[in-house]
Amino acid sequence: MSPAAADTTTTDTGVVIGEDGLARPPWAARDPLLREYYDNEWGMPVHGEQALFERISLEGFQAGLSWATILRKRPAFREAFDDFDPDSVAAYTEDDEARLLGNAGIVRNKAKIRAAITNARATIELRAEDGLEAFVWSFKPETTPRPRTMAEIPTTSPESVALSKALRRKGFAFVGPTTMFALMEAIGIVDTHLVDSHRRGTSGIWPHPDGDAAAS
Repeated sequence: MSPAAADTTTTDTGVVIGEDGLARPPWAARDPLLREYYDNEWGMPVHGEQALFERISLEGFQAGLSWATILRKRPAFREAFDDFDPDSVAAYTEDDEARLLGNAGIVRNKAKIRAAITNARATIELRAEDGLEAFVWSFKPETTPRPRTMAEIPTTSPESVALSKALRRKGFAFVGPTTMFALMEAIGIVDTHLVDSHRRGTSGIWPHPDGDAAAS
């Protein structure tokens, strides 16, 4: 542990006050990579087909693993999957699957690799409707959680269950309710920052501190 990481204080609600005086959840308080991700990316709105496809893909690869593992491998994932361009990934062949399975820089799981290719093709099919972005964001709930402790943060929601079922009907794979709730947290559809966190209400989607109504 670095000296900076040691200089922290945990409050009664579970947030960790860092050496910079900012409050973060424990998972984002000590690892510099996770702290940077939490401070600048997690929970901020993500739009655009390619960006949404990347997030769905990485959340699928994360299943059963830590997000830190995926985040450290993200540059390698982007290189291996052509920056998650859906058209490029949708055209992958068995030779590409073999290439990916031999790439030590990514998660070499055949089912997850095939799911990413399948999901790229499903993403293209959604263009005939309103597209992946509109589809995913249509599951934004009327209210968002207001967790004061880590124990109060849910892992699924009615909306994540519905999104999971809807994506599966459209041909997507590795999009279970828990994975989709993690996606919804990561891209700002819900705000599960602890109420005392310095990031609560910073997305522009949900207000601070109560977060019980969508921002106008």
